[in-house]
Amino acid sequence: MSQPPSNPHPGSYPPPQQGGYQPPQQPQYGGDYQQGPQQPQYGGAQLGAPVPPKKSGVGKILLIVLAVVLVLCVGGGIAAWVFTKDTVDDVVTATKTRVVEPTTLGGRPKITDSQIQSTAAQMKSQLASDVPKASSTAGAFYGDLTKKDLVMIAGVSGVIADPKKELDDAAAAITPSLATNNFKTVDAGPLGGDAKCSDGKASGEPVAVCLWADRGSLGMVVLYFKSAAELQSQFVSLRGEVEKQD
Repeated sequence: MSQPPSNPHPGSYPPPQQGGYQPPQQPQYGGDYQQGPQQPQYGGAQLGAPVPPKKSGVGKILLIVLAVVLVLCVGGGIAAWVFTKDTVDDVVTATKTRVVEPTTLGGRPKITDSQIQSTAAQMKSQLASDVPKASSTAGAFYGDLTKKDLVMIAGVSGVIADPKKELDDAAAAITPSLATNNFKTVDAGPLGGDAKCSDGKASGEPVAVCLWADRGSLGMVVLYFKSAAELQSQFVSLRGEVEKQD
């Protein structure tokens, strides 16, 4: 009986089979293997994959934007509070003017969300700092964010030498940030003074802005997600809830 051929190179591996070198098979992970490197799985997420940031509500983004705008606008607009040579009655009336934060505004409840309240408190604090001679300050939010029904008020009171100039300065200051470039004069209501309203936009969302100024106060009403025409129809009554005379 013939003997199998001996290995001419003892200790070496047998020669490869025909067809050339065969690479080792890639390991399988619970199904058909997909070409390319795979990240280890941990709870359904790939290790090292970027985690998308939590999205804040549009309303809260707007709050931050407008809070900053208001500080620049109202605080910068009333740089000096001085008594003038006008009639004593005008001065007396101005000194009796106050701005307040009603429990409700136009039937809307005051928002009690801690973050929103914190924003309002910072706004009021900045107003008081910028206008140290102000007799009162106001800053609050009303409505329901989930229903896109949100109103913000901000204002200061004191004796204003030139209300029309302060109103124009406030309108000019807010325009770059909110694109409120179409301010139109509107009825100021029984409290007198001057008032203007404009459409605007913040973070891609529509906002409506109305400003007023008289001898005793300068203030702003902002209606989110709405037009200036919608705010104008409410402005006089909303202002009447915020501006008071002792």
